[in-house]
Amino acid sequence: MTRKALWLSATSAFLAVFTLGARAEDRVVNVFNWSDYIDSSIIDDFTKETGIKVVYDTFDSNEILETKLLAGGSGYDVVVPSGNFLARQIQAGVFQKLDKSKLPNISNMWDTVMERTAKYDPGNEYSINYMWGTVGIGYNIKKVQAALGTDKIDSWDVFFNPESLAKLKDCGVYVLDSPADIIPAALKYLGLDPNSTSPDEIAKAEETLLKVRPYIRKFHSSEYINALANGDICLAVGWSGDVFQARNRADEAKQGVEIGYSVPKEGAQMWFDQMAIPADAPHVAEAHEFLNYMMKPEVIAKSSNYVLYANGNKASQQFIDKAILEDPAIYPDAATLQKLYTVSPYDPKTQRIITRTWTKIVTGQ
Repeated sequence: MTRKALWLSATSAFLAVFTLGARAEDRVVNVFNWSDYIDSSIIDDFTKETGIKVVYDTFDSNEILETKLLAGGSGYDVVVPSGNFLARQIQAGVFQKLDKSKLPNISNMWDTVMERTAKYDPGNEYSINYMWGTVGIGYNIKKVQAALGTDKIDSWDVFFNPESLAKLKDCGVYVLDSPADIIPAALKYLGLDPNSTSPDEIAKAEETLLKVRPYIRKFHSSEYINALANGDICLAVGWSGDVFQARNRADEAKQGVEIGYSVPKEGAQMWFDQMAIPADAPHVAEAHEFLNYMMKPEVIAKSSNYVLYANGNKASQQFIDKAILEDPAIYPDAATLQKLYTVSPYDPKTQRIITRTWTKIVTGQ
């Protein structure tokens, strides 16, 4: 081989290595998840292990995510919608089916959760569970004791009965600004199907909520966390993990605020946040690697230990903090699980009724 040929060969080899290196550096996955919903060390560890850079953005409502997805060209590779939003987004064609051959860790998932998420995603073809929880009642134990004469809440009656809620008006009541969570709870309290689309039954739920409306200080889907933790309010209808975050913040502050959480005996909604890949995701291979990594038992357990929500990964339970795993408010027992219901997405006609109903409830008019 001539010196020139050797030089060309060496140059080609160098260029090949350089190109491969550049390509490896270029690997990226764009993730869009709920705010304050992951232990950030998971992102760092994923990049160290795979060489894939994570661009991580956050949102605080399903509506924000849905607007981006339906507009198309979001640039995201992994997104985390809630189950009832996921269902209609699948119908709208905004997601691609998962390539399960690239997701060997899917064997770690929990059949009990997958059976329920199949209501939104038949066959679990488009999504994997990230976290799940319940919609229940968070409360300040001492303030509730002072106002109601009991330090334990176990029923929706404390909220939907105007006589009970009136006693809590002065110490403060916050409610999720989320009709898909609150209207089904009202229907359940009334002994009706929480999935009802009957205008007459929705009107009954509206009537029930309007009766307690004068005693509700605010409708908001995140401010109740600090309000509970600081002792500014005494009751919130909210998502389980948020209430546990409030409880932990109150414990850390050492100001004497004690927070309880109730899954009401009448039943409560079980919700699911699902990881999915948009149909137009620019980095599909990297998205699958990210999902597979998140299904490692010790990885998703770290997330549960951070956000205080249950996850849909059965194999992760050996790595979850004992206090979390054994807390029936986070991981309900079999009897409580039987009382938990899921809510189907509304058809467009019902959604219009729900939107009008919710506007009347929030404004009190």
